[in-house]
Amino acid sequence: MLRCLSRYWHPTLLSLIFTLLFFNSASYANEENEVSSHETAPLTLDTDVEVPDGLWRPVERESESDTEAAPTMALSPAPPLEPPPVKHLTLMLDWYLSPQHAALVIAKERGLYINQGLEVEIQSPADPSIAIKLLTAGEVDLALTRQPLLHLQAHNGAPIIRIATLIETSLTAVIVAGEEQAETENTLAGLHYGYTTGEGRDLSIPRLLPRSVQQTDDFAAPVNLHFDPIRAMREGQIDAVSDGFYHYLPQQLATEGINTHIIRFDELDIPRSDGLVVLANSDTLARRADTWSRFVLALEQASHWIVDNPDAAWELLISTHPVLDNDINAGAWEDILRRMALNPAALDSRRYAAFETFLQQTGITSDVLPVSRLAVDPHTL
Repeated sequence: MLRCLSRYWHPTLLSLIFTLLFFNSASYANEENEVSSHETAPLTLDTDVEVPDGLWRPVERESESDTEAAPTMALSPAPPLEPPPVKHLTLMLDWYLSPQHAALVIAKERGLYINQGLEVEIQSPADPSIAIKLLTAGEVDLALTRQPLLHLQAHNGAPIIRIATLIETSLTAVIVAGEEQAETENTLAGLHYGYTTGEGRDLSIPRLLPRSVQQTDDFAAPVNLHFDPIRAMREGQIDAVSDGFYHYLPQQLATEGINTHIIRFDELDIPRSDGLVVLANSDTLARRADTWSRFVLALEQASHWIVDNPDAAWELLISTHPVLDNDINAGAWEDILRRMALNPAALDSRRYAAFETFLQQTGITSDVLPVSRLAVDPHTL
């Protein structure tokens, strides 16, 4: 009997297990269908969305320490960029400040140097002869002179070179006391001359005083005026200044009651030359080429603004330097404007080569320097 029951027990138990599994599977399937249909239902503005706490922490659970620990770098503005360092330059004038230096002053006052990353300090020499000496010694970065003096100093071995032109025509001439007359070589040779620089001593005086006159017993040798021609003329020490600034000296002498007239250098067959140039030290030219290019660009911008706005330029000039505000400078302003270089960097190689040839042919120098030793266009370095 027991054997008979055990024979049928196993199939019955197995059938019961399968039946339970079937009902359990059906119940799970129904629940899954309900969840699936709930998830695929379209969302609306009124749909309630529940986010499990594990995925999103409610606001009320945030602690004060958590808030302080949050990164704040994104909320802080970036530090401002520091401007590039400004390069400081010292420039020494050829003599006292005057309207012929207008481009240098206007470039400074209108911020054109700063725009090029430069700060330029303009200095006046106590003695015009020291400007080139200080430049060659590295005491100043730039200096002003006249083209003839550049040639003479370069032949003496000074490491200087022209990088810009401010005035394209000569500003000096022979200033002779007395009314203009039909002068001859004899009348000019009979005058007693004074000079202020090598330009007058070596260039114009030899054209005025033939060698035959200089060999006579009563010949009065030219006098070094030590940059004070007004005193020498007033005291009657000389009859003429061989290298005076013709925009200013005749008018200044007129205030002393001395009438004068001028003899321009081209009447003495002296080649035309640049009246005012900017010099740099040739030993450091290549290393500082970019600086000189930016400096000259500022000068060019200033020159164009002056020519386009001559009245405003004059007002800016005298407002920043009241010492320039006088009738003599005002009278010279218009003529100086016509002589300003609008492209200061431009180099007239023919002019410099011709002047070198003139110096050799007249026996002032023994050799001819190449133009590249005397002048450059800084934009091409």
